[in-house]
Amino acid sequence: MSGHIAIVGGGLVGSGWAIVFARAGESVRVYDADANIRNGVMDVIRGQLEDLKDNRLVDDVIAILDCIQVCSTLQYAIGGAIYIQESVFEQTDVKTEISAAIAPLLSDGAVVGSSTSGIPASDFTENLTNRNRFLVAHPVNPPYLAPIVEIVPTPWTDESAVESAMALMRTVGQSPVLVQREIEGFLLNRLQGALLREAWALFEGGYASAEDIDKTVSEGLGLRWSFMGPFETIDLNAPGGVKDYAERLGPLYHAIDASRDNPKPWSPDLIRAVEAERRTVLSEADLAERRNWRDRRLMALAAHKASLKD
Repeated sequence: MSGHIAIVGGGLVGSGWAIVFARAGESVRVYDADANIRNGVMDVIRGQLEDLKDNRLVDDVIAILDCIQVCSTLQYAIGGAIYIQESVFEQTDVKTEISAAIAPLLSDGAVVGSSTSGIPASDFTENLTNRNRFLVAHPVNPPYLAPIVEIVPTPWTDESAVESAMALMRTVGQSPVLVQREIEGFLLNRLQGALLREAWALFEGGYASAEDIDKTVSEGLGLRWSFMGPFETIDLNAPGGVKDYAERLGPLYHAIDASRDNPKPWSPDLIRAVEAERRTVLSEADLAERRNWRDRRLMALAAHKASLKD
């Protein structure tokens, strides 16, 4: 593939994207406006790669690092890039500003994907002269362990840009899904939001502790969901498949839906109650190490799933 990949924003998501592309052998240039992030991003990436190597998910850390260059200017990072992954702060005005800075620097045919987790790209690209080259490419963090990428075009995104982004993601080992038209939260966070709404409501109603609600997912639903989605799950959970399941349990789910017909925000009191319970299980000082534990568990799962493809 001629040309390089530019990463704009070198924080946790951006550094993760750098690994995705460099692991696949692509030349990567990383830029962040914050000099402290620029100075430290390679150490972060090296540490992540060492963990991946320990789990036999990469072979040659040095070879991957050699594919990554940290840049001091946005112009150098983007000049000649075939694809730009923007991963700056999740705020519309920040996305608008960086998109306006990126737009005049694009090479012909280059595509810009934003890592935004819920803001449609039409909210921050409408006034760009080359807005047809912008779309959302939303990953799960960290993207080098969770391969799903939501590709969400704006109403004015060129079909060729969508096809190019989808093809690139497949080439570098990601698993792109196409959201055919914009919707707030896209697919992943709308699905996650439905589960979170019920989790908060069950806790608030005193039906179970936060720990037991978590356990119901981690030791139950999540085991299946690690290798199949909700439609395949119910297709296999009734003798006659999805139609049979819907006939058997459709009324139950409708009754559940009807019981939650008054959406409301998570209240400060509710948040404090869950926070208090969580901090008895895991202190704030231990959050970072638990995140590292999570990533190591994801690495082990990724290695297991890769072994099933052999």
